[in-house]
Amino acid sequence: MSPPELITSAANPLVKRVRALTDRKGRRREGAFVVEGVQPVWRAVEAGWEIETLLVVPEHLPASAEPMVARRRADGTRVAELSAELAARLTDRDRPPGLFAVVRARTSTLGELPVPPDAVFVALHDVGNPGNLGTVIRTADAAGAAGVILLGETTDPFAPAAVKASMGSLFAVPIAAAGADAFLAWARERAVDVVAASGYAERAHWSVTYRPPLAVLLGSEGEGLPDELLKAADTCVRIPMVGTAESLNLAVAAALMLYETRRTAFPHRPGTPSSPPVSG
Repeated sequence: MSPPELITSAANPLVKRVRALTDRKGRRREGAFVVEGVQPVWRAVEAGWEIETLLVVPEHLPASAEPMVARRRADGTRVAELSAELAARLTDRDRPPGLFAVVRARTSTLGELPVPPDAVFVALHDVGNPGNLGTVIRTADAAGAAGVILLGETTDPFAPAAVKASMGSLFAVPIAAAGADAFLAWARERAVDVVAASGYAERAHWSVTYRPPLAVLLGSEGEGLPDELLKAADTCVRIPMVGTAESLNLAVAAALMLYETRRTAFPHRPGTPSSPPVSG
């Protein structure tokens, strides 16, 4: 097998493509995105996502990752090597990672999302911060959510900040995008209860017994959910706050909601607190 392709110039077409994929228009045009770091790339490989190219930084690649790279090369994946100096120009990290990957993007439609009886989804409306989105995806993975549904003008889950914040969970959690009306129609058709979080709701989130399948619906930090979505929801709840903060970080709110649904809906599952649910 010939040595990996060695790239030394920032004018190299592959390097230019990696840079172009930092832009949403470039990602839509190419149908691909960039993943940084050995662990997230490893998770993409293990989850069966299509890897177009691996870019290795030999000075920073852990020995434990070398067999995975070798297997991908043997399977026909393009592998290129970058100098540490060139790699540093492709990342905003203080120290360049040992591995980058160009990965083919993929999402699901609402109709493709399985809805088992115990399904809990997260639906996000007009969320603009990609770091928050990535953290919500990571939290959804940790809490065993069945999927993340992006509504309205929600940011791109394949943006660099979202991919980084997801820590590889992007490859484990189904993600679907839809309009608000399509989401509500899907929820009615599949008997999915919509639980909307709002600071103006009367009931606290811990005073409700959640019954899957359900979708936890959250809006942006600044605007929250529009009135039409709050009116269409089956249940509206608030996360009580007693300090001076006007709102919670979106990812924190998602975590509180997801784990509360798990506590009340699945009190006897491993990893779930054993305290009894409160009827609401």
